[in-house]
Amino acid sequence: MVLPATPARPFGAVLTAMVTPMTPDGAVDLAAAARLAKRLVDDGNDGLVLSGTTGESPTTHAPEKQDLVRVVVDAVGDRAAVVAGAGSNDTDHALRMAEQAAEAGADGLLVVSPYYSRPSQEGVYRHVTAIADATDLPVMLYDVPGRTGVRIAPATYARLAAHDRVVASKDATGDVYAAAKLAAATGLAFYSGDDGLLLPFLAHGAAGIVSVSGHAVAGPFAEVVRRFDAGDHAGALEVFLTTTPVIDALNGAGFQAVMAKAAVELLGLTDNRFLRLPNVAATEDDVALVRDALAAAGVLVGASAAAATAAPTN
Repeated sequence: MVLPATPARPFGAVLTAMVTPMTPDGAVDLAAAARLAKRLVDDGNDGLVLSGTTGESPTTHAPEKQDLVRVVVDAVGDRAAVVAGAGSNDTDHALRMAEQAAEAGADGLLVVSPYYSRPSQEGVYRHVTAIADATDLPVMLYDVPGRTGVRIAPATYARLAAHDRVVASKDATGDVYAAAKLAAATGLAFYSGDDGLLLPFLAHGAAGIVSVSGHAVAGPFAEVVRRFDAGDHAGALEVFLTTTPVIDALNGAGFQAVMAKAAVELLGLTDNRFLRLPNVAATEDDVALVRDALAAAGVLVGASAAAATAAPTN
């Protein structure tokens, strides 16, 4: 059961940053993406974020991204929000991605700070505003200084929050205290961008989470949110602790796309774990780590337990 969108939770409460399935020859596997999207929503996701970091956005191309949005929207219908990544260090490129996502039926956009180029705060503001002006879709900011090299400053948040279509932020700064102050000051819905910080973010007024571990534990995450909302904080913690083996395995090494693809293969949701270079597929040791974590969390059962195959090369 998903948690419906509300003004305080414009994209729901539990979203997974979905991997982009690929065929052994490196093509985006749209049929597999549709199947995976349906299963993720069945498992408890309110929304899916496509073409983010975990979706290998740097190595997928504009037509592929648009096709991916289209098939996932068709697959999940109105059961979940589909948020499309429109992230680039080239503003014109990001604008095209936003426009194409809107044409394909996306419900919202994920807009990351321009990476590598490390623009000024004025540059960040103009970049995001240009993308928000390009479509009628609501925008979720993505503040991840560990990958972009620049953090969105409070004054920039305030300016961006004044835009009618900027409604939320995925915060992957690890700074819960700052996020709480920003949420209060701007009125934006904040989502934890770190799986391990779901409960602290909820305690500080966050809307929910954009997760990697939601590939395997979306249901428990949704239960955490429901219990927290009901005031059962001890129960929320009890459920959350069951997810920690998966959180550690999928995030601990910092290779989220790699480990998430290993997880969905083990769960039988895809039939391989291929990625595009420079990412390479999980090794057998990686797969064993993920298998043990899924088993410890109680989500690997039956035939799924034997789903791992020899590590592909790519």
